[in-house]
Amino acid sequence: MEMMARLGYGARGIVYCLVGGLALLAAFGSGGQTGGSRSALHSLLSQPFGTAWLIAIAIGLFGFSAWRVVEALTDADHRGTEWKALSVRAAHLLSGGIYASLAVFAINLALGWSGGGGEDQAARGWTAWLLSQPFGRWMVGLIGAAVVATGLGFIWKGWRSNVTDYLSLPSGADHWAVPLGRLGFAARGVVFVLVGGFLILAAWHSNSAEVRGLGGALQSLQGQPFGWALLGIVAAGLFAFGVFGLVQARYRRLDAPDWDDARNAVTDGVRALKPGS
Repeated sequence: MEMMARLGYGARGIVYCLVGGLALLAAFGSGGQTGGSRSALHSLLSQPFGTAWLIAIAIGLFGFSAWRVVEALTDADHRGTEWKALSVRAAHLLSGGIYASLAVFAINLALGWSGGGGEDQAARGWTAWLLSQPFGRWMVGLIGAAVVATGLGFIWKGWRSNVTDYLSLPSGADHWAVPLGRLGFAARGVVFVLVGGFLILAAWHSNSAEVRGLGGALQSLQGQPFGWALLGIVAAGLFAFGVFGLVQARYRRLDAPDWDDARNAVTDGVRALKPGS
């Protein structure tokens, strides 16, 4: 499990390096693209050993997905059961599903099967379905608000929190690891705020075409006055977050539970959620 987690942090880091690097090139007119994770993975197909890279990244993302689920269900990071800790664990559980989907996309690309549409298209698809449900606009709006709140949390973490709390860094590494992580979390937070804002607009106008994913959020920055500078700053931050992911892959403190501990932790968690317990 520890090996899967470290491979996963590394794979996520590579994906963010691709997204940020390509967007940074686009910001300065040197090629590149303002796409999301799927577009970044698609760009590997034209590179030497691109198929092998996609398979390796897919394996890593499956490992990251598995670790996120185990981390959430067993409280492997010992966050506790306060509301803030439970919200983080719930977000990690959702993150596990998202990265599993991205891993499937990467495998489909590597095998030459249809990888499906981009992130914007996928986001609009599920938003359109949700809007068609009873109280759909409220649900989309609440999801958007939750995404915005998550983004603000990332920005706050980048501004004030110690981003190396869960790392066992060698002596003297803080002077470069801390600013790297802070820039990365802040940029990721900006993207989350934009994506959540687009979801709120979609709910307000009852129009799924308003929704944007990661790539759409970056494109919206590019379309603003001095958009090249805004895009360049955020893209550099996303690249920094990718490099920070590689640091996490090496130095993250991991306390992966054994099978019996994991089973008991899940059983206790289910028992605690039962009414009257």
